[in-house]
This record gives sequence, C-alpha cells and structure tokens, in this order.
Amino acid sequence: MHSLELGSSPSLGSLFSLKDKVALVIGGSGFLGKEISAALAELGAEIIVASRNFEKNSEFVDLLGQKFPEINVIAMHVDITADNSIEKLLKEITLRFPTGIDILVNCGWSGKKNNFTSITLEDWSQDLEVCLTGVFRTIKAFLPLLALKQGNILNIASMYGHIAPDYRLYDDYTYANPPSYGAAKAGIIQLTKYLSSFLSVQKIRVNCISPGPFPFATTKLENPEFIEKLSQKNPLNRVGLPYEVKGAVALLCSNAGSYMTGQNICVDGGWSVW
Repeated sequence: MHSLELGSSPSLGSLFSLKDKVALVIGGSGFLGKEISAALAELGAEIIVASRNFEKNSEFVDLLGQKFPEINVIAMHVDITADNSIEKLLKEITLRFPTGIDILVNCGWSGKKNNFTSITLEDWSQDLEVCLTGVFRTIKAFLPLLALKQGNILNIASMYGHIAPDYRLYDDYTYANPPSYGAAKAGIIQLTKYLSSFLSVQKIRVNCISPGPFPFATTKLENPEFIEKLSQKNPLNRVGLPYEVKGAVALLCSNAGSYMTGQNICVDGGWSVW
C-alpha cells in the first residue's frame, strides 16, 4: 500500500497563494524591491510599498495596480532611520489593517559608494543605520501586528554578508564596495537566525535571501568589462536578472515554505560555492 494520501496534501497552488494576505514591503519600489512587490501581488497579497521616496512609490504603485487591478496596492512614506517615521507608518497601517499583517519584507538600503580608504565614520554609521539598525527598528515596531496573524518576515541580505568582495573587481570609485555594506548584511543574516529562534514562540517565521550580482541596467551599458568580470566569478557565468529573486520570495513568504525558518537562501548564480 502507498502511505501517501493525496487527498490530505495541499496543492502547490494553495500553498503558494497569498490571497487575503497583507504584505508590507520596505524599499518595495527599489531595484529588487519592485520584483519582490510584484511577486507578492501576483500571488494575491495586498501590498503596502513604503520607503523614503514617496513620489517614486506612488508611480510604482500605480503601475502595479494597473498590472494587478484585483489587488489593493498602497504607497506610504517611511524613513527607517527615524523612530517617529516608523511610528507614523505603524499607526497608518494599524488603522487600515487592525487585524494585523501577514508579511514584512525588509529590503531598504543605502546606495553610497565607498572603499575602505574613502569611507568616513559618518558614511559607516549611515550605512549601518539603513541596512541593519533600520531593519531592527522596523521589525521591533511591527512585531505586534505580525503576531496577530502569526506572520513571517523576509530580510534581504547579500552574498557579501557571508563572503568577502574580490578587491580586484572594485578598483574604481564608481564600482567601489564599502565595508559597511557587507558588515550590515552579515548582521542581517545573524539577526534573521536570532529572530527565527526567539520569535518561534509566537509562530512567526523569519528568513532571508542573499542576492548575488544584480547590476543596474546602466552599469551593464556603461561598463561591460566590469559585467564580464562579475559573470566569470560564478558557475552560471552570468549576472542575475532582477526577476530571478521572485521564486525565493514566493517560497519564503508563502505556506510553501511553512517549515522553513532561520534560513538564508543564496540567489547568486553559485558565486559562494567557489
């Protein structure tokens, strides 16, 4: 006899569905943030896109709403380096969704370029404020709303949170790699593991994704030699396309990943295996 009872096994469609779920995506109109927001909307979730640039958020939300007209998509402002801004966002979301939120995605970042020689203490502090402390602040604030739904948290880290940049790739200020970025992302990976343990009591899952080389389109056009060097650093011999984070997002933010917590999924073309 077969031990598998197909009738008791949920379909993949139901496992990946986010219908009637509410997702808050910090940095959700950014380079990878757009794909993350779109993935959650495509699976049926209501989306709140929040970041410092409200105008950019609004433009993206309009486009997302046109693509997914059946989904409620909202643009909001937040500066995750300021407690009062996070508190204001929390109040606005609590008024709209008093029964809680299901998903919190943290993908805000600081785009300032530095190397170890050029970076100042102010630059270092700012990067950690945005990329690490801002994530801590946001999770701390929204934990009560997540607990109401036994929700889950997805943090966006980086391959440079667990491996070092090859200095030979970053020999120009334009393509510099600041030490603060990797240090903050390493902190994100550890914070994810810590929270997956301590928030398990409230049935909240916490995972992260470490994207690899996902250069901007302008970088591809302006410096193909740099792109070629990046491509040669991983087994797939190419850089990533932004949509290629969607699969990992769908898995970790839905019930398809219901038995996964404390994990760091590397979406890096295999970069970190060499």
